[in-house]
Amino acid sequence: MSKVPSLTLNNGVSMPQLGFGVWQVPDDEAARTVATALEAGYRSIDTAAIYGNEEGTGRAIASSGIARDELFVTTKLWNSDQGHDSTLRAFDKSLERLGLEYVDLYLIHWPVPSKDAYVDTYKALEKIHADGRAKAIGVSNFLPEHLERLIAQTSVVPAVNQIELHPQLAQAASRAVHERHGITTEAWSPLGQGRGLLEVPTIVAVAQKHDRTPAQVVLRWHLQLGNVAIPKSVTPSRIRENVDVFDFELDADDLAAFAALDEGTRLGPDPATFDMA
Repeated sequence: MSKVPSLTLNNGVSMPQLGFGVWQVPDDEAARTVATALEAGYRSIDTAAIYGNEEGTGRAIASSGIARDELFVTTKLWNSDQGHDSTLRAFDKSLERLGLEYVDLYLIHWPVPSKDAYVDTYKALEKIHADGRAKAIGVSNFLPEHLERLIAQTSVVPAVNQIELHPQLAQAASRAVHERHGITTEAWSPLGQGRGLLEVPTIVAVAQKHDRTPAQVVLRWHLQLGNVAIPKSVTPSRIRENVDVFDFELDADDLAAFAALDEGTRLGPDPATFDMA
């Protein structure tokens, strides 16, 4: 039984607030790693076409023995497949690799403004959603200006925007736009790139105060902000540790200390210019 609470998306679909990401997990390791996460209590798995591990992820889901309606599976459309018809073809391939009849959330991975195709792409997602093959649709790495244009020119408000978000990049402006439109904020790289963030003295001190690990208090910070977070690890002990964050709370002093860490610096690409195909 999973102990992870769920948030209700703007279309009524429930999404676990803590999920498991498989970025940089090779396909031949994905089945084992995802199986470990499912055994630890995760019920939300986040993959993407570009990760090259949809097949391994699908194998873990198929062999888990967990009912499909108890799982929440996200995948994403890669930049080179943007465009209405190419999106539909790419989605079919993702479903086939996953071995599923539907996904719970399908996202446009990057806006790629230089290509100017994300509106037509999203209209294909609307068709996928209308056909019941994605329970919810959304975007990833969209800046507020991309979101505002998308909402103005399409009919389904994105359920989720998955963005880089951690204590050193708290994304207050984007979170405010999301809240205004009823979009759930999902954090990728919720622990930064690992060791650097988790060795910050403020975070170490808060962890010691609560007798927790630095990763656990950072994930707790996300949950208390109302974010969905998708930590990634291939280490079984850390996979279990990262989901054990529901029996303590950060207090006002802790949250203020975290707020002071926000530098506004990205570890990943800038969505305004990133266009890798």
